[in-house]
Amino acid sequence: MITSQIGVAIVAPGGYTSDPSTVERAIARLETQGCLVHNYYDHAQIHQRFGGTDEGRLAQLHAAVADPDIQLIIALRGAYGMTRLLPHIDFEAIAASGKIVVGFSDVTALQMGLMARTGALSYAGPMIAGDFGAREVERFTLEDFWRCLAGPTHAIHERACGNPLLDVRGTVWGGNLAMLVSLLGTPYFPCIEGGILYVEDINEHPYRVERMLLQLMQAGVLARQRAIVFGDVSGYKLATADNGYDFDSMLAYLRATLPAPVLAGLTFGHIDRRVTIPFGAQGHLVSDAEGFTLMLSDYPTLRRA
Repeated sequence: MITSQIGVAIVAPGGYTSDPSTVERAIARLETQGCLVHNYYDHAQIHQRFGGTDEGRLAQLHAAVADPDIQLIIALRGAYGMTRLLPHIDFEAIAASGKIVVGFSDVTALQMGLMARTGALSYAGPMIAGDFGAREVERFTLEDFWRCLAGPTHAIHERACGNPLLDVRGTVWGGNLAMLVSLLGTPYFPCIEGGILYVEDINEHPYRVERMLLQLMQAGVLARQRAIVFGDVSGYKLATADNGYDFDSMLAYLRATLPAPVLAGLTFGHIDRRVTIPFGAQGHLVSDAEGFTLMLSDYPTLRRA
């Protein structure tokens, strides 16, 4: 466990929380980990479905970047809102600050843009409202985050049957599939050769997931990857008209169609128990009949005495 003090900023670049007590619980839990918390989110400033106006949310992010006492910038939650901010974010300032941005879901857009514009890495990891501030925390999610942050390497072990045998290395990147596809053709989509792409999504029917991956393939993105790894895909409803077309049917089709091996079973996505993945780390993925291991290295950490 990291024992010396860490400066943590709470920002809301996307949605807001309907329960302000989640922030209080998160601050208390972070303080028990030796963190000094700076909260830039103001519940009184929520605007429509967002954690503030566009200008206000951008100001939160930039204030956290400029604060010399901050090492971690953790998003309040995902939802939607980051895409609005992309043209106005000072990516160079984030990269130069050396601060680690943490989040997933809608935060995928910031992670993609940061990598595309500067090459800087970030963390697909726990957020304030659903993780640090949850009434009942998922200990694994938070403990895995602190282990990853301590570095210098991070191992993800998954038990999953039916995956192809594989032993590949590459840059680990990805996140929310809908967010990835929404950035195709923009300056915020990094060109990653020989990558290990991880994807997850919520409330997207398997046919929509398939369609988005076919779009990535047809745009030439997937031919440049060494593997595609599915995290959690849930929250959808099948209908009578699907006639047996479900996630497994979609997975079988993708495995026969996509130009890179497709694995499933990564504990990542809109689920309580979730691994932390350093976006842009170097990965070594080994898969066999019983599961797979993803070893991560060469990513920013907070190792201190």
